[in-house]
Amino acid sequence: MGANQPNLVPNGIGASPRRKEDERFLTGAGNYTDDINFQGQTYAYFLRSPHAHAAIKGIDTAAAAAAPGVVAIFTGADLAAAKVGGLPCGWLITDMSGQPMKEPPHPPLAQGKVHHVGDQVAVVIAETFLQARDAAELIEVDYDVLDAVVDVATATEPGKPQVHEMAPNNTCYVWGHGDKAGVDKAFAGAAHVTTLEFRNNRLIPNAIEPRAAVAQYSRSEDAYTLHVSNQNPHVERLLMTAFVLGLPEHKVRVIAPDVGGGFGSKIFLYAEETVITWAAKRVNRPIKWTCERGEAFLSDAHGRDHVTTADLAMDKDGNFLAMRVHTTANLGAYLSTFASSVPTILYATLLAGQYTTPVIYAEVTGVFTNTVPVDAYRGAGRPEATFVVERLVSKAAVDMGLDQAEIRRRNFITSFPYATPVGLTYDTGNYEATLAAATRIADVAGFPARREEAKKRGKLRGIGYSCYIEACGLAPSTSPVHWGRAPACSRRARSVSIRPDR
Repeated sequence: MGANQPNLVPNGIGASPRRKEDERFLTGAGNYTDDINFQGQTYAYFLRSPHAHAAIKGIDTAAAAAAPGVVAIFTGADLAAAKVGGLPCGWLITDMSGQPMKEPPHPPLAQGKVHHVGDQVAVVIAETFLQARDAAELIEVDYDVLDAVVDVATATEPGKPQVHEMAPNNTCYVWGHGDKAGVDKAFAGAAHVTTLEFRNNRLIPNAIEPRAAVAQYSRSEDAYTLHVSNQNPHVERLLMTAFVLGLPEHKVRVIAPDVGGGFGSKIFLYAEETVITWAAKRVNRPIKWTCERGEAFLSDAHGRDHVTTADLAMDKDGNFLAMRVHTTANLGAYLSTFASSVPTILYATLLAGQYTTPVIYAEVTGVFTNTVPVDAYRGAGRPEATFVVERLVSKAAVDMGLDQAEIRRRNFITSFPYATPVGLTYDTGNYEATLAAATRIADVAGFPARREEAKKRGKLRGIGYSCYIEACGLAPSTSPVHWGRAPACSRRARSVSIRPDR
């Protein structure tokens, strides 16, 4: 073992093994979707709406069709005539009234209306990418621009523009989870209540390799092959065949080469790869589409965008009695693949955190707006829940005059297995030991001296605490909160972290 090699221990914990794929990437032998090309390949370019909300009165493609290199142009009317289905949401949420969520149609190419800036209106297929893009500029779309709603906090108010007629007040669902009566009773007898209102802002993914796809059709086999930058090709194939194209799964092969970054944003079924897969048979040639960097901001699913009011009830000693959370979640203009589950099943079930809060109630309103659809990104539910819980706990410590570490130790779960009031059971954990180790490593005891030294240099130092439960995998399916078309996530206890001063 060389001098620079880490000391490997028998069980591998603490080791830094070399990954087998590193040499391939570092020597330029990676194989990303945009690296893949086929003989006779054509290129697709999508014309997108410049308006957040508008009726489509007409589309004139004549000039574009006559442009150099153009092979074909398709609009929503062409897909409707071919009976191509809409993009489905893979998780059914039932609201508090027992009714299924409102799921508006999501055509791969807009039909009748556009619902957000970037909504796909037409696709141009040409011999080169530049020819496809130039031709798209010649398409004339007659828009009747409508009022739009973009602020999730006010989207359900009376008189606001309606994104979809089938979803009155722009509401997809109002979903509740937990013991509302028990929470109300606990709050009535609490010595102190800490309340916070805050927004978990919308974010936009930006992968190293933008989304890309190459679709082929084989006449001899009457089958399709799709190379796509996707994190879950099995979900891609299932949803595309069963819900959109109406094809047997064995007639579509989906291949995901090196993905080039994603963190969730490449796990969904998107319109672009669906459209070019369908169109590959129509033009009988391979079709390639690579998303431009700026285009990705208008087409890739965004994350978060929650407005929340949270309350924590405590006794006189700072012991947690109950938590109440009301969240309004922006779902965007359409329901993306897992959008409905993120602010509900993947969020509310983690609001217990690592604390012995006896009763919890969460109420979530899913809201449509004229914005890019929102879906899972980097933890999907856990970051949102952790933000709520830890901001609330931190403020509670200030309110009660307790040290930030002490209020957490006082309320940590210490006996396992532990059934949380939001439907999950933790099998093991040692949160006090983890916090003690994090406190030692961050040198919390030496922080006051570092803060004073920084003040002399005109700098401000801070230190923050965060304890969280990680969500990993798609199990156990036996959990009582796992309702819907798709399986929900298991929860695994994860470490306590302290953000040290920097």
